[in-house]
Amino acid sequence: MEDNNVKKPGIFEKGGRFGFLHSTIDAFDTFLRVPGTVTRKGAHVRDSIDLKRVMILVVIALIPAALFGMWNTGYQHNLATGTDPGFWGTFFFGFLKVVPLYIVSYLVGLGIEFTFAQIRNEEVNEGYLVTGFLIPLIIPADLPLWMLAIAVAFAVIFGKEVFGGTGMNFLNPALLARAFLFFSYPISMSGSEAWVAFRRGEQALDGFSGATPLSYLTEGPQALESIHANGYDAWNMFLGTIPGSVGETSMIAILLGAAILLWTGIASWKIMVSSVAGALFVGWLGTAAGVTDIPAWMHLIMGGFAFGTVFMATDPVTAAQTETGKWIYGFLVGALCITVRFFNPGYAEGMMLAILLMNCFAPLIDHCVTSVAINRRAKKGNIA
Repeated sequence: MEDNNVKKPGIFEKGGRFGFLHSTIDAFDTFLRVPGTVTRKGAHVRDSIDLKRVMILVVIALIPAALFGMWNTGYQHNLATGTDPGFWGTFFFGFLKVVPLYIVSYLVGLGIEFTFAQIRNEEVNEGYLVTGFLIPLIIPADLPLWMLAIAVAFAVIFGKEVFGGTGMNFLNPALLARAFLFFSYPISMSGSEAWVAFRRGEQALDGFSGATPLSYLTEGPQALESIHANGYDAWNMFLGTIPGSVGETSMIAILLGAAILLWTGIASWKIMVSSVAGALFVGWLGTAAGVTDIPAWMHLIMGGFAFGTVFMATDPVTAAQTETGKWIYGFLVGALCITVRFFNPGYAEGMMLAILLMNCFAPLIDHCVTSVAINRRAKKGNIA
C-alpha cells in the first residue's frame, strides 16, 4: 500500500522522472540564486560568497576591458577606412564583431561542461564563467569562428575535464586555447591575415600596415624609433587606442579590473607586484646591455603584459599557493615574458608562454617553499 506521507522527489531531482538532468537544472538554478541548503549541525564557516559569486565578480572586473575592446575594434576600423560614424557607431561596429566570439566561446565551452557533468552525474563546474569571458579578449577580433570553436573544445577537454574539471587543472584554460590557436593557426593569430583594423576585401588607407607596437621589438636597438615613426607613443598605448587583441590594449580598463579584484580580495597583489618587478628588472637589463632602446617601464603597457598579469597570472587554481611562492612565481612570470620578447623574434609577445610555463612550475615552487619552511622549523626545534 502506497504511503502518501512519503515525499516524492521533484521532477528534476534525483529519483524523479527527469532526474538525469539534475546537474543541468541545478547549474541554472544556483547561478540565479544562492542555494537554500544550510549546515544543520557542527562547526561551519558561514559566508555569503561561493565559487559562482567569485567567478561573477571576476567577470565584472573584465567588463571594462571588454567594453573598451569593442569600441577600439570599431575605432581601428575607422582609422583604416577613413570613416567616422561617431562614438555609438564605432562601438556598435565593434560590438557586432566581438559578440559572436562570446557566443561561440560559451556555446562550445558550456556545452562540453554540461555534457561532462551529465556523464559524471556531478554538478556543473563554475570555472568556465570566467574562461568563456576571457578567451574572446585575448584573440584578434576577426578570428574565424570555427577556429575559436576548435580551440575552446581543446582547452576545455584537454586542459580541464581530463584532469577532473575546475580546480583540478594545472594550466590556465584560456591561455591554453590561445596557445592552441597560435601554434595551429599562426597566420590568423599574428601573421599577415590577422585582423587588426579592417576586414579582407575592404579598402584600407594607404600605408596602413596593421602592425602592433610590440611587433617592432624585433628591430632591437632601433625599436623605439620605429614605434614612434609609425605613430605610436606611450600615451596612446596607455589609453589603448592601438591595434591588438580585443581586451589587452587599454591600461585604464585593465587597472579598473585590477582594482575590483584587489578590493574584493580575489586576486593576489603579491603576484601582480612581483610580476611587474620581474618585467622591470629584465627590461632594465635589456636596455643596459643594448638589446633594445625601449625603456623598461614601456614593456608594462605593450602587448598583453598588463592583462596577463592582472587576470591570468593571478588565477588561484594554476598559480602558486604559498605566500612566498607567489612572490617567486610572479617575478618569474614577468622576467620570462620580457626575456621571450627580447630573444624570440618569431613571437614578440611572451606573456602567454611565460604564464603557461610557470603554471607547470607552480607546484614545484610551492613544494620547495614548504620544504624550506619545514626544515627551518625542524632546525629550530632541535636547537631548542
